[in-house]
Amino acid sequence: MIRHIVFFSVKPGEDPETVHDGLSLLTRNPHCLRLEIGRNQKTDAIAGGEGPDFVVYGEFEDEAQLAAYKAHPLYQQAIDVVRPLRDMRIAADFVSPTA
Repeated sequence: MIRHIVFFSVKPGEDPETVHDGLSLLTRNPHCLRLEIGRNQKTDAIAGGEGPDFVVYGEFEDEAQLAAYKAHPLYQQAIDVVRPLRDMRIAADFVSPTA
């Protein structure tokens, strides 16, 4: 299983709700086992209330399913909405032995 985690922050002055709506398009993509969009609660004392605004968490059977997810038109639609409004994006994929 591949776990896919992406962190986003919204540019100052841009609308977080529009970013959330754009990211939410991803939940309709059929090429994933699980996909969640969450708002960072920013409760980490070490980060001092800073950090990303949104987290995308996905689970995929394998690299082929992740590639199909990224090739789906909804993925590009989400990029078209979110990219102009985001300040930061950090993505990580890792293989997990648990299902």
